[in-house]
Amino acid sequence: MILYAEIECFFYEGNSLKAKRSLLKRIFAKLTKDFNVAVAELEYQDLWQRTKFGVVTVSASTVHAEKVIQQVLRVVDQYPELERTLTTVEER
Repeated sequence: MILYAEIECFFYEGNSLKAKRSLLKRIFAKLTKDFNVAVAELEYQDLWQRTKFGVVTVSASTVHAEKVIQQVLRVVDQYPELERTLTTVEER
């Protein structure tokens, strides 16, 4: 079972691409370390106020994969510097 999530976010703090990339680097490192998922920025690389990134997990169980993605979303929501605006989750 492969579960894939696309997550769009809006940045409230920071005023540069450097600040955005620094925050995304911290988030991506935490997600890959804590949940063993693959993460990559997909769109808006040149905009400092927006991002869209993908998270993928692979599991033998649908229930386990869904729990992992939900935990990932909770971690993303814990960062006050950004707001999750649109999330799409689908099986691959």
